[in-house]
Amino acid sequence: MLKNIDPALNADVLHALRAMGHADRLVITDTNFPSDSIAQHTVVGQVLRMENISAARAIKAILSVLPLDTPIQPSVGRMEVMGAPEQIEPVQAEVQKEIDAAEGTSAPMYGIERFAFYEQAKDAYCVITTGETRFYGCFILTKGVIAPTA
Repeated sequence: MLKNIDPALNADVLHALRAMGHADRLVITDTNFPSDSIAQHTVVGQVLRMENISAARAIKAILSVLPLDTPIQPSVGRMEVMGAPEQIEPVQAEVQKEIDAAEGTSAPMYGIERFAFYEQAKDAYCVITTGETRFYGCFILTKGVIAPTA
């Protein structure tokens, strides 16, 4: 156990988050996503797991240590609902609340068509699977920077 580190962040996830650089992307998935096969294409090369929690809880923990990319561009993508790309599922609304809380402002997600999401996920730094059982609980986050203090 570490001070001031969310206990949902295990050692493998913390290592990946720390190793990522600016503009690297990570994928957060629900239990239905083909995480193992997609993760083989990523930098980490294997799926990381946060399987005992929801997607929103995982993103809350991740955003407690991970800076998102600049507010100039959207930095969190969500898998679009097939046939209804503008529809926001409850799991996505929950994640949006966590993003806004972490950023201290409204930071709307952008939609990614389902099959395009799979392709983008292959180019990510890592894939983290959660225990989320609801459909469309899949997200891509882009890492930002921490500005110097001086």
